[in-house]
Amino acid sequence: MAASEDELQLPGLPEMFETSKQLLEEVEVTNEPTGSRTIQEKVFKGLDLLEKAAEILSQLDLFSRNEDLEEIASIDLKYLMVPAFQGALTMKQVNPSKRLDHLQRAREHFINYLTQCHYYHVAEFQLPKTKNNSAENNTASSSVAYANLVAVASQRKAKIERYKQKKEVEHRLSALKSAVESGQADDEQVRGYYLLHLRRWIGISLEEIESIDQEIKILREKDFSREASTSHSSLQDRPPVKSFILTRDTAQAKVFGVGYPSLPSMTVSDWYEQQLKCGALPDPGISKATSVDFKSVAQQQEDEENEKEDDEKVVHRAREWDDWKDTHPRGYGNRQNMG
Repeated sequence: MAASEDELQLPGLPEMFETSKQLLEEVEVTNEPTGSRTIQEKVFKGLDLLEKAAEILSQLDLFSRNEDLEEIASIDLKYLMVPAFQGALTMKQVNPSKRLDHLQRAREHFINYLTQCHYYHVAEFQLPKTKNNSAENNTASSSVAYANLVAVASQRKAKIERYKQKKEVEHRLSALKSAVESGQADDEQVRGYYLLHLRRWIGISLEEIESIDQEIKILREKDFSREASTSHSSLQDRPPVKSFILTRDTAQAKVFGVGYPSLPSMTVSDWYEQQLKCGALPDPGISKATSVDFKSVAQQQEDEENEKEDDEKVVHRAREWDDWKDTHPRGYGNRQNMG
């Protein structure tokens, strides 16, 4: 396209891109807390510049679906990374009440970037599923454990492959960086340099989307548990229901009444506590202790009666033995060896 002619048709676009890129690098390498005022100002400034750059790119129609990657000028390839930069800076925003919105917006930016790279065949990768497709896939494969295991194994393999590619890309980028930034690189080197950057951000975007999906799931489960606890507490705070009688109509209720003198005014537990305070009922602790004492006394009396019966049996047997000895002299009945 004619949009690559010395970038004359892109007023302010190179400056906005380079400034936002520098702000993103400063935010990523800083040691300050992400929620600090300085970092958040850089995040908002970078997002504002990237939004304006995206509007310019949309107005100029710099990237067309009717073109191939080879038809895009080497100096214009870097502008494909605008959505990726938007997603990265959106992830740096700190606002707990809007965290879910930030995650969803960042995911849209990363998906937009990956879709463009996939269309231009910048690298071989599989596009993440959209929300609807992902939900349908989870529903369909939840009943098949084998499919889940295969998915986990494939994800692990893809992560390992992306890590290897990331190391290789970073090594090649470090070799080309000085030549490109100093302006000594030729068109082929510049093109290779920006293509490497595009592939590097493809890996970053895929990793960020996986992290975003996990965090969104956690946040939604937390919101669901909070709503459940709130509804449970509201049920507990509900006033007690008064007793009532069902009748066919009001006239029947007036004629026949409820069938007994009055509706119950208290529960059985309330009545028992009232009677207990008045002293009309024994203390459960005292009655419990009395029952225990009664059991011990009864057991003791039973043991004494058993001992008494045993003593009487012993005395009776001793008397019978004495009577037998009186009527049977010593040696009685042992006459076998007598002459």
